[in-house]
Amino acid sequence: MSLPESGPPGPGEPVAVVAPRLRALRRRAGLTLEAAARAAGLSPAHLSRLETGQRQPSLPMLLALARIYATTVSELLGEAAADRDAVVRAADMEPTPAGGWTYWQAGAAGRGMQALRVHVPHGSQGDIVRVHPGEEWLYVLSGRLRLRLGDATHRLAPGDSAHFDSLTPHRIAAQDPDGVELLFVHTLLQSPTVSLCLGPNPGVTP
Repeated sequence: MSLPESGPPGPGEPVAVVAPRLRALRRRAGLTLEAAARAAGLSPAHLSRLETGQRQPSLPMLLALARIYATTVSELLGEAAADRDAVVRAADMEPTPAGGWTYWQAGAAGRGMQALRVHVPHGSQGDIVRVHPGEEWLYVLSGRLRLRLGDATHRLAPGDSAHFDSLTPHRIAAQDPDGVELLFVHTLLQSPTVSLCLGPNPGVTP
């Protein structure tokens, strides 16, 4: 089981903020580099590169590490919620690129669920199978989505939604060249054995 390895950091990506926080949150959780890497499906060397800013974490990696460290992606990115406000203003939603996707925090940190607005480009991460504890709900805002749940393939148009057990192996891919935009909500269940991605990821060794 492994998460896809991401490339070197690019301009405008939040690596400088994420890297030291990954190390600090791992230590706060009382995990060694080896234990945390094993729980995330990474090699210790790969996790070390993430913690030193030599590699850019993908969104699946951020989600997996957030669960393992009993926190949220917002905290990993150093984003502080303003007193757990119930309302998130559009002007306060900053786009964050990760693993080819772009996402916006659509909910406050520190909650039992995490809400995101996500743009999935065509051809990005469509071969990644995700499996993890909890539930997911998604709603298609624009474009068309190809969602594979177990052995079944579903094609969702704008206005369509899906709600499923995250332990069901699932793949998410944009069907149209312009990509697809989603509202996405998932539960933040903590599990030391969680792994979001099971491949296939040929030719990559974390």
